[in-house]
Amino acid sequence: MFQSVGPFLRSVPARLRDGFKRRGAGILFALFVEGLLALLLLTLAPSISEKVVPMAVFRLDMIRDEEPESEAEAPETQSAAAQPPELKSPPKPVEPPPVPIELPVIQLSREEMAATDIAKLPPPTAPAPRPMMGPPAPTFAGDSQRVDGTGPNGEPLYAASWYREPYDDELAGYLSTARGPGWGLIACRTVQDFRVEDCVALGEYPQGSQIARSVLAAAWQFRVRPPQIGGRAMVGEWVRIRIDYGLERRAARH
Repeated sequence: MFQSVGPFLRSVPARLRDGFKRRGAGILFALFVEGLLALLLLTLAPSISEKVVPMAVFRLDMIRDEEPESEAEAPETQSAAAQPPELKSPPKPVEPPPVPIELPVIQLSREEMAATDIAKLPPPTAPAPRPMMGPPAPTFAGDSQRVDGTGPNGEPLYAASWYREPYDDELAGYLSTARGPGWGLIACRTVQDFRVEDCVALGEYPQGSQIARSVLAAAWQFRVRPPQIGGRAMVGEWVRIRIDYGLERRAARH
């Protein structure tokens, strides 16, 4: 058996050598063909050149420049035609200058000028008291006496009745600026706690003695009973108050 295998093993290297020879010739031939192809490509490469095609440039400003001038002027003429014509306002009439008016000059003598002096005019007289209208109101025992004259808004006046007569020292400081002897007459509205408010001057003697003004300044101290009407005390009614200065009676109701 081993004798038959030995010749087979000896024949194997010879077979391998024959195979390698055949394959090596094929590989060399393939390499030779590839080298020819590479050489052919290298020789043909310089003859191939790319042709550069210039690109066309298209700009909008070139189209605008090439437009005819007539088309550019057409919108201007259309806009000018669309605008309405300006209306000119009529000229204002020229007013003539005002003519100066000459006022007559009145010449007065010294006597006429002295007669028109306001400082020498007599003081205005007090208005006469309004008469009471309608039938007299029924009176009761102890009702306050209605006197002449009215309040600032036509309110009836009643004779004042002292709840407490003012003291001399209460009046002395105010009457020191007045000129006496004389009297001052005021009207006041009665309020709670036998007080008076909203007083106004009615008169004084002598005229310009400032007694009425002094009495008004001192009236906040006065304590006066409200008028009694129909048996009831009427707080809020007006009373007339007289203050004597330098006379026999210093303070009196009237």
